[in-house]
Amino acid sequence: MIDPGESALIGQWLAHGSLVVADETCRRIGALVASHLIELATSADGWSALYRDPADGRLWERTYPHGDWHGGGPPSLQCISLAQARATYGPI
Repeated sequence: MIDPGESALIGQWLAHGSLVVADETCRRIGALVASHLIELATSADGWSALYRDPADGRLWERTYPHGDWHGGGPPSLQCISLAQARATYGPI
């Protein structure tokens, strides 16, 4: 599902004629969140979430780094340390 060498998946929106569509990475993040990763916590504002990969135990944070775009823009999924997770989400 997530290669051991991967540490970040950054989605993009692509212009397709007069439409803006999610790229393959956005779709992959959606699929991982829906059917593979285990949700552990959500930020108080709801814009980020913490997940654990059951395959290797790594922690992943989904964010929407373009807060000024509609809906926060495309998602990103980044591997974070336990210390980073605790700083943002509290005890895990």
